[in-house]
Amino acid sequence: MVPPAVKKRIPSAPRPRLSGLDTLRGATLISMIVYHACWDLVWIFGVNFPWYHTTGAYWWQQSICWTFILLSGYCWSLGRQRFKRGLTVFLAGGLVTVVTALTMPENTVYFGVLTLLGTSALALIPLEKLLRRLPARAGLAASFVLFLLARDVNGGALGFEGAVIARLPQAWYQNAFTALLGFPPESFASTDYFSLFPWFFLFLTGYFLYRLRPSDGGPGPHLPVLTAMGRHSLPIYLLHQPVVYALLYGLLFGLFAILGVSLHD
Repeated sequence: MVPPAVKKRIPSAPRPRLSGLDTLRGATLISMIVYHACWDLVWIFGVNFPWYHTTGAYWWQQSICWTFILLSGYCWSLGRQRFKRGLTVFLAGGLVTVVTALTMPENTVYFGVLTLLGTSALALIPLEKLLRRLPARAGLAASFVLFLLARDVNGGALGFEGAVIARLPQAWYQNAFTALLGFPPESFASTDYFSLFPWFFLFLTGYFLYRLRPSDGGPGPHLPVLTAMGRHSLPIYLLHQPVVYALLYGLLFGLFAILGVSLHD
């Protein structure tokens, strides 16, 4: 008796990386590193840098945040191990909290951008079947409008950048869990704070933007250094602050030593 033929399942080839996305992520990483170097100079080393407190500097910081979160939502559909990837980023966010609490307790990061990205990636897994039913254009528009409407929920209101539409009940702002959602109590403080609301809506904007991509879109521009940085964005993010701090400390220590001034004066 001849046994029935067994069909072997041939694993599908992994999707090629889109170098344009890695390049954009790498460029944003450089922008972030420079911005954090300015933050270190102002808040750790006490350098008088008035421009850092201007509206232009604020929107520079916002451009970095928006780009990272949009890219993360856009790239969510590209990977297959979504749970593993989301959990890895979430745990990396927890590591940032632990390290900053131990080394810089006055500048501890609670619910930073990595916690947001990991939580958003995990939350999108059970939501995708529902979101798939929405037309991509409608989902994109709705997500972005909801982000704009919820931009100021951390401060107790619906609205965008101080344009208040409605005040929210203070009873919503209670504890660490409500802070994770976007409703922090008055006692809450974090050096880097990105709650689910409003930022999950921007993550969803990136998700729907991916669904509107051209079907024949190529890999995009390839700039070797930026592309390589974009492909290793998580370890670079985790390591950049101690490296930047060490470089700035060495630079200022050497400069002040030449001038005969103590760095700690």
